[in-house]
Amino acid sequence: MAAFEHTGGEAVLTVAEMFKSREKGGMRFDLRVPSFRVNAGEFVAVVGQSGCGKSTLLDMLGLVLRPDAVREFSLVPRLKRNAAVNLMRLPERLLALLRRREIGYVLQSGGLLPYLSVRANIMLPCRLNGYPEEDSEARAVTLAKLLDIADHLDKKPAFLSGGQRQRVAIARALAHSPKLVLADEPTAAVDTVTAREIRDAFRAIAAEQGVGLVMVTHDRELIRGCTDRTIGFSLEKPAPGHVVSTVLEAAHA
Repeated sequence: MAAFEHTGGEAVLTVAEMFKSREKGGMRFDLRVPSFRVNAGEFVAVVGQSGCGKSTLLDMLGLVLRPDAVREFSLVPRLKRNAAVNLMRLPERLLALLRRREIGYVLQSGGLLPYLSVRANIMLPCRLNGYPEEDSEARAVTLAKLLDIADHLDKKPAFLSGGQRQRVAIARALAHSPKLVLADEPTAAVDTVTAREIRDAFRAIAAEQGVGLVMVTHDRELIRGCTDRTIGFSLEKPAPGHVVSTVLEAAHA
């Protein structure tokens, strides 16, 4: 199971002076990130109103969208131990490799493949990364037990509740032992009680396995008192049609 081992406590992702500008329909939106850091096992919540730049920030952290400028943007891959990789210097093919190996994603909709069983959905990232089948299946079963979905491993997603599907999506995001997991409103489509259960399970597993967890949410009550750090946004309008959003660490939720 060497592919699933973690070291704990180190910085997983470090950002300094990141900037992205976008224009659409005569409107300009600038996102500024003075600093952003995620440590192994840390739960960081990103909260803010619609249009503040949450999705833009997540896309840049997930190596889907390149910043226009940045002083430091580094990730510590599993195989490099404590040696950080400068992400701005990598070509797209190596960024794609890092996305596949080092980052897990949980979408608001879950994003499960409907024609695969729960077991196969969870194992998919391991198979894409070429991990041994036996280890991958053992990992899937372990995560399913931790997330209370072990009885559903042979079912298709259509036969699960919304909360169960999100638990499967979380298991899939963690299956290949990424260094970083990005979750975009993972509890938005479930009731309050289920949302809290999913939050607690997600947080506990990520901390135990040394995964840096960044969760975007609009629900401040959901993350109140549960995060290691909470990130918010400060909005300014320096001119008509121009919005500047600055990422700031908020008071502890």
